[in-house]
Amino acid sequence: MLLIEIRELANVLHLRAFLHGAIKLELATLPPYLTALYSIKPGKNVQTAKIIKSIVLEEMLHMCIACNVLNAVGGHPTINRRGFPLHYPTELPMGIGDKPGHKFIVGLKKCSKELIRDTFMVIEEPEDPMHFPAINKAGQSTYTSYRTIGQFYLAIKEAIVKLGNAIFTGDPKLQVTGWFPSGELFPVTDVQTATRAIDIIIEQGEGTSTTPVDVDGEYAHYYRFAQVVEGRHLVVDPRVPNGFSYSGVKIPFDAGGVYPMIDNPTLVPLPRNSLVARIADQFDETYTCLLNSLQATFSGEPKELDTAIGVMYTLRLLAEQLMTMRIPGRRRNAGPRWRFLGKAEKQTSSDSTNASALSPARCAGSCRRARSGAGL
Repeated sequence: MLLIEIRELANVLHLRAFLHGAIKLELATLPPYLTALYSIKPGKNVQTAKIIKSIVLEEMLHMCIACNVLNAVGGHPTINRRGFPLHYPTELPMGIGDKPGHKFIVGLKKCSKELIRDTFMVIEEPEDPMHFPAINKAGQSTYTSYRTIGQFYLAIKEAIVKLGNAIFTGDPKLQVTGWFPSGELFPVTDVQTATRAIDIIIEQGEGTSTTPVDVDGEYAHYYRFAQVVEGRHLVVDPRVPNGFSYSGVKIPFDAGGVYPMIDNPTLVPLPRNSLVARIADQFDETYTCLLNSLQATFSGEPKELDTAIGVMYTLRLLAEQLMTMRIPGRRRNAGPRWRFLGKAEKQTSSDSTNASALSPARCAGSCRRARSGAGL
């Protein structure tokens, strides 16, 4: 179970700090989840890719919601400053650990059942996970134990209710809508809309204590990931306790359908001026472009959200290119590093001319493809 250090939450300044932490936490999940998604070869492990993609989209939504709430209470998201986007492998923000005194380290790895079970499900574990049997070929059931951060969001929700409508001093023009369904990403202006928005994050991520189904009728993230580990879809099953079991259609996982990406590409030096190094630099520049677009989105330019989604299409193309390239002197392929580049780092990029061409404006043309699902 993930644990977050308890901190004081007594006024709007504390609340803003918590919301900044929430934004950083949501952003922290995207590179590991997307790396796993991009590592799946086209046409392979289709059901697993579909599940990961659905969760990534909701994590993006959750980050947008947290930014809207922060803007609503007079704060200002700062997504593209040095030290905010994490460099991997890394500890999760806010002192999060999987046990008292032990930090939980998250890296960048290719997709596998082990990665989903030991990292992704740990991140998404509800405070009180429901246990469902997996039905084997003989019709016998076996139970598995599972692993949260829900109390963190509940603390934010409770603080908003306690502090009341007086804290909503932010400029309404900074509220971002669009791209996501209007019932999920909407203007936050008062206690009612803020608590409704926080409930969306909690239920999509964790479900409730009585059902694994979220507000949209989909399974919460933890249980979606568990389907991949169990190898079957979770379905309604009145024969077993809690009314669900992993006994639906099989979800086969073929390790050969995943690119042989090296673990934690950030730790592996690439030959200077080599093609693989140039593509890796372009990816980092494009990721920086994405974060800059998100910063603009929540700083008064809401239409930049379309640009950010378009940039993600370019990220996928570069990531897939990297994952097909063998690292010289290694038995594994390269992969995305997800490095946010400051000004000095941009100037030292091995191919700054080509990388700088991947600006938000250049990538904006990909928005139409991103909307159709190609963006991830």
